[in-house]
Amino acid sequence: MTVPVFVRRFLADYARNRVNLVLLVVVPAVFVALVAGSLADAAQLLGGRGGTAVETATAAWAAAFLAGVGMYFQTAATRATDQRVVVAGLRPAQLVTARLVTGLVLAGLASTVALATLALRTGIDSPGRVVASTLMAAVIYVALGAAVGSFVPNPVNGTVVVLLVWILDVFLGPAMGARDRVGTRWLPTHFVTLWMVDLPSGHAGRLSDLGWAVLWTLSATVVAWALVVRRTRRGAMRARLRPGSRHGQMVAATRAAWRDTRRNPALWGLYVVVPVIFILLADAITPQRPIAVTVRENGSRLAETYPMPEVHGATMAPIAIASLAALAGLFTVLDSRGGDRRAALAGLRPAALLTARLAVLAGVALLATAVSLAATASVFDAVHWPVYAGANLLVALTYALVGALLAPLFGRVGGVFMAFLLPFLDLGIAQSPMLRTTPPNWAEALPGYGAVRVLIDGALTHGFDEAGSLLLALAWLATLSILVRAAYRRTVAPSGQHADERPSETQL
Repeated sequence: MTVPVFVRRFLADYARNRVNLVLLVVVPAVFVALVAGSLADAAQLLGGRGGTAVETATAAWAAAFLAGVGMYFQTAATRATDQRVVVAGLRPAQLVTARLVTGLVLAGLASTVALATLALRTGIDSPGRVVASTLMAAVIYVALGAAVGSFVPNPVNGTVVVLLVWILDVFLGPAMGARDRVGTRWLPTHFVTLWMVDLPSGHAGRLSDLGWAVLWTLSATVVAWALVVRRTRRGAMRARLRPGSRHGQMVAATRAAWRDTRRNPALWGLYVVVPVIFILLADAITPQRPIAVTVRENGSRLAETYPMPEVHGATMAPIAIASLAALAGLFTVLDSRGGDRRAALAGLRPAALLTARLAVLAGVALLATAVSLAATASVFDAVHWPVYAGANLLVALTYALVGALLAPLFGRVGGVFMAFLLPFLDLGIAQSPMLRTTPPNWAEALPGYGAVRVLIDGALTHGFDEAGSLLLALAWLATLSILVRAAYRRTVAPSGQHADERPSETQL
């Protein structure tokens, strides 16, 4: 009876954060309802099957991502608690089983919502096949999240790793056109997707696509269980302290923030590796076809035709940059909140603390932008590099602030869901010239609209005609800065203290 009791406790703990529970329902519904059609169009452009096959697969993709992120936090964020429970006498195997079952229950909820949305949107031709495939994809990513959580305790690194695997799995998967590539056969849901959309691989051998899918599911579960048991027995608890000072508080706080960030070299490696992989692989799978894009030239809107690799190459960088910047903004604020509160109580001005955190964010944004531009330069030559590079930096800074704003609103798990969903919907779907010649009207209300219009202007045209879009992007940047400052002051400043006031000695 021990495992069921702990499962109920873990689920109750998850449900205490209503935002996490709501997003576990909302995100898969929004993803399947809004993104399925666009991904189907993108798959056809990239040489994939497209149509209902891709729309059907989006249910599995949405459930898989949420399951992976949810299980990552079930594993990584509970290390210290689980160790104390084991020290108190519970066997590691029982505790890990309870954690995995909890992850499976949450994955089942996300899968149910995704499938229900798919049924309402397009209907389901083969319910048994689609339901089983969606659940297998979710279970595989539960195992993936648990495995990553065992090795990568830092939440920024861990969520980026899960996101990277998911992106490669989706965009290099068989539904998007990579059915016969040898290197993609090792992706987690390769055979699950093939069987789900009834697309025989021809390379499954005697085991069949379904057999390989079931084997992947069972093997991933067993390996993840063993890894988490080992982590529960041998992991080490860590504590972190953050210092503060009075004179030159802004400089001192910034130095402390950078010193804390440098302690995580894996993070910087991911900021280098992820954009390179994302951009180069996107270029590799883009077919040589013409595509129409609406640009502004000499004050007029024109529909011009460009080679698809040029357009795809130009628009991959901002998607990679925005996703990384949003995650960096989220965790820079979340992971520093407790230390910054103590520093503020000790006399350090919250304004100086916020400046330090934003300086770290700006550094991360610059790094992600520089690496992405270097990778882009190897596959694409912008017409005006300064304009193109500046627009990418605008995207990075904007979504870094979006991530910082998500932290106090949604917390850790919910924030990751939103940091994944917002850049994807904004830059990957709404603003993408790959899917439509000009963005829909509602896309103009999103943070990335102005910066992307400037980016396309610098990438493809000879003059600069997007001054209005530039002002809109700067207005978004200014507005987000004000909102982040207000939210940060509310969560960090000592009660009753203005953000720029130092507490008196009686307060200390």
